Amino acid sequence: MYEYFDGLVTSVTPYYIVVEIQGIGYQVYVANPFRYHADSKKKVYIYQAVRENAITLYGFWNLAEKNLFLKLLNVSGIGPKSALAILANDNHLGLVEAINGENITYLTKFPGVGKKTAQQIILDLKGKLEDLDEQSDFIGQQSLEFKEDATNSNLVEALAALDALGYTKTETKKITKQLKQLNADSTDDYLRAALKLLMHN
Repeated sequence: MYEYFDGLVTSVTPYYIVVEIQGIGYQVYVANPFRYHADSKKKVYIYQAVRENAITLYGFWNLAEKNLFLKLLNVSGIGPKSALAILANDNHLGLVEAINGENITYLTKFPGVGKKTAQQIILDLKGKLEDLDEQSDFIGQQSLEFKEDATNSNLVEALAALDALGYTKTETKKITKQLKQLNADSTDDYLRAALKLLMHN
């Protein structure tokens, strides 16, 4: 079982990143691939899922994110893909607050999470996330600063990443116009903004 990879990120796609360790490239599925930058070194925390027909690696920006993922996997009805989609919205402290506050409306905004699953998340995790709530290494709590030198390819990649996370074309179409007005300077900025918009629509 792997704990983490400390290597070179050689490729970033809407679905996964590739981390090279001693000449071997590992395909790692992550919540937001565009947080990572190609040709840069990064320690990526790893969860290895073993099934009859596949061995899949899931990666996390830090240990706090991995621990939250593991907590979500313990919920009946939440698999790795759904857990990643929940983690993609980087307001993890807001997620903890929603669970403890029994905010079903907030939780059902995530792809693949209906009312029944949201209730199950609250039942299984309410009051059990205090250790995560106290961690200061959740990322993305700061506000976004947009610049005017964005290229449209960044928006296209961000929309592809939303599709990979399980959001429908109808959901993404509702926010595309707002995203075009942001003029963000990276795919990561577009994706983070999109996830925030989806949670508020």
